[in-house]
Amino acid sequence: MNKAKIKEIFDRFYAASPEPTTELEYANPFELLIAVILSAQATDISVNKATRELYKYANTPESIYALGLDRLKLAIKNIGLYNTKAKNVIATCKILIEQHHSEVPHTREALEALPGVGRKTANVILNTAFGEATIAVDTHIFRVANRTGIAPGKNVVIVEQKLLKAVPTKYLRDAHHWLVLHGRYVCIARKPKCPSCLIKDLCEYPLKTEGQA
Repeated sequence: MNKAKIKEIFDRFYAASPEPTTELEYANPFELLIAVILSAQATDISVNKATRELYKYANTPESIYALGLDRLKLAIKNIGLYNTKAKNVIATCKILIEQHHSEVPHTREALEALPGVGRKTANVILNTAFGEATIAVDTHIFRVANRTGIAPGKNVVIVEQKLLKAVPTKYLRDAHHWLVLHGRYVCIARKPKCPSCLIKDLCEYPLKTEGQA
């Protein structure tokens, strides 16, 4: 896809939603970090339901660590893979307390050293909490990037690298959120809602499907 098309795509995303953000509920970088760790293979709705209650009485590394594993598991039991996630959250809180003065680190290396934090989670934190121009390629972004032709690639790292080069600089900070939301609500996996898509005339997916007919 050429640069002019890509720019028009993001011009339209911007016009439709000038200030996109995550659907996870949080009040500070630490709350966001825990929410993103919990969101792996889970819906934002289920995570918000759990953290809404959890953060009322435990929303710092010290207070969550003080809960202990069993009480934390009970608090997040509605979230998929809660046993493993609870262990990761407790271990992460311990590291934040002992190594980072209970603050969320600002570097990718330090973030990825935390249990339960991979490249995608680190990118979300760097982007959403600290305003860096990163793109966290999840299943939605991977699908949209490939299906539309914006940044096709065989794995998430390739797609991320291509997106960082393809997206106009002024839109890099917000591109992550636009692509996630577009994939979550419009360019869905099984039956994409092409008739209501605001970039349908720019997307290469119709060309691909026509070629398969």
